[in-house]
Amino acid sequence: MNYSIITYIIGWILKLEAAFMVLPCITAVIYQEEAGFAFVITMALCLLAGIPLTAKKPNNKVFYTKEGFVTVALSWIVLSIGGALPFMLSRSIPNPIDALFETVSGFTTTGASILTNVEALPHCMLFWRSFTHWIGGMGVLVFILCLLPLTGGYHMNLMKAESPGPSVSKLVPKVQSTAKILYGIYFGLTLLEIILLLIGKMPLFDTLCTAFGTAGTGGFGVRNSSIADYSTYLQVVITIFMILFGVNFNIYFLLLTKKAAQAFRSEELRYYLGIIAVSILVITFNVRHMFGSIGTALQQASFQVGSIITTTGFATTDFNQWPVVSRTILVMLMFVGACAGSTGGGVKVSRFVILCKTVSKELHIFLHPNAVKKVKMDQKSIPHEVVRSTNIFMIVYVLIFSLSVLLIGFNNFDLTTNFTAVAATLNNIGPGLELVGPTQNFALFSGFSKCVLIFDMLAGRLEIFPLLLLFVKDTWKKF
Repeated sequence: MNYSIITYIIGWILKLEAAFMVLPCITAVIYQEEAGFAFVITMALCLLAGIPLTAKKPNNKVFYTKEGFVTVALSWIVLSIGGALPFMLSRSIPNPIDALFETVSGFTTTGASILTNVEALPHCMLFWRSFTHWIGGMGVLVFILCLLPLTGGYHMNLMKAESPGPSVSKLVPKVQSTAKILYGIYFGLTLLEIILLLIGKMPLFDTLCTAFGTAGTGGFGVRNSSIADYSTYLQVVITIFMILFGVNFNIYFLLLTKKAAQAFRSEELRYYLGIIAVSILVITFNVRHMFGSIGTALQQASFQVGSIITTTGFATTDFNQWPVVSRTILVMLMFVGACAGSTGGGVKVSRFVILCKTVSKELHIFLHPNAVKKVKMDQKSIPHEVVRSTNIFMIVYVLIFSLSVLLIGFNNFDLTTNFTAVAATLNNIGPGLELVGPTQNFALFSGFSKCVLIFDMLAGRLEIFPLLLLFVKDTWKKF
């Protein structure tokens, strides 16, 4: 294990987090809030720890996959601890576990909250809470790759460990250039949404926080009613952008480079849009009697489907009151998630496509034992390593999910609450059903259960394995 390069990058994480906190400090000055001093103190602490770690570049720059996974996992833990300090120092969330839960939920773009009254928080805290979504959406390590003049062959190991999906590819030969392109697209889409929300007369503060939550597919709102109090126009804009941010960013790169035909040949994109369309139609038909018109039912169904499949977690209605069929579809969408290479969570559409194709291949081999059949996607053979890693991912995913449901079961809540609470955190969604529905929160869980759910949020955002490697003894051996 190359500890020097790991501590060097963690040092940059701390310095970068201090830089990010300048924005909530400015917000505190604008609204004349004393809570802003909590960010000043935290910035000082982050710099105090970060500057010594980056004072000297490591001589040994050997950086294998192991270092990449460990660096990403530790970076996200350090980032979350640092991000929780302002909540505790300002007494906005005095309990350390609650503050960490809220911060991890923000950075992992989960959107699950322990707050019973969001509007009681100072503006600077609400801004930081939503801004953590934007920071975590694309990934803080990807952002560092944009800024640091790093050299060597370890860039891709960082990106692979942090980027969601079964496989990660470079858009251009240089990984640093790929990172810049991804963040350029991310920033551009965020800016476009901000403009459209302002056109709809949403207040500037609300606009920024909502855009951050949509871009990161996070779901923290600045109102207790989430998005329900805004106009239909604003809800439609948010719906569209939630779905757009759930698309693989490689598609946008292909469109920008005038390769539209190649972009729309993506099987994952077609399945993603198809699942959304079918889900909206079925739910609209199922809930039509609950709304005044079929148009309103369609709009509400579209918002909730877009919010859940992209794992954003915004809400415009209490879907916990919907018929069983509609709620079942939403729970299924929690597991499907968005596309690989997007800011969304969940298992990912591409993994389900690979799994279905693998099952089809096995059935074919049962009928024709001597046949040679390859699993293909986008008319290309999928490497065996990707198929194997997808299968292993699903096995570990089910084990962690099952164990988590068992562990939080000691709170003696109903099974639906426990099941959807784990689904909402492990898939980075936010709201579940029953006691953790869209009008409820996670404050009812014990400290132990919150720690389990914190682990689930981190595991879900980091695709499980980087976090699990921290608990493997051989990981920490020096080479």
